[in-house]
Amino acid sequence: MKALTPKQIAPPFAHYSHGVEVPAGRRIVRTSGQLGLHGDGSVPEDVRSQADICFSNIDAILAEAGMDRSCIFHITAYVTDRSYMQGYMQARDEFVLGLEPAPASTLIIVSGFTREEFKVEIEVMAAAE
Repeated sequence: MKALTPKQIAPPFAHYSHGVEVPAGRRIVRTSGQLGLHGDGSVPEDVRSQADICFSNIDAILAEAGMDRSCIFHITAYVTDRSYMQGYMQARDEFVLGLEPAPASTLIIVSGFTREEFKVEIEVMAAAE
C-alpha cells in the first residue's frame, strides 16, 4: 500500500495519511462499526476503554480473515462529544503505532448511538493479498 500525501495540501496533523492506495488484486475487508462492549455485555464508562475494546474487536475480525492491523488502510470513528476525541485519539495512536503507511482516518462527532452508554464506534477497511 502507498500513502498519498500531496505536497500542495497541509500535512496530516496526527499519525494518518490523507489517502492510501491499495494495489490491484488485494482482498478487502470492511468491518461493521465496533462498540465498546465486552464479551460479557458490560460497557466501561470512559471513552479510552471503549475505544480499546473497539480496536481489540477489530483485531479479532481481521484475524478471522487472516489479516492483522498492518492491513488497515482506513479508519472511521464516531464519538458522541468533542471532549471524547482525546481518549479516542490516544487509543487510535497506540493501535496504529508503527504502521506504514499510516491508515487514512476520519473522525466524526455524532449525536448518539443505539444505547446511551456508548461513546465511540470504530470501523476499518483493510486489504491483503
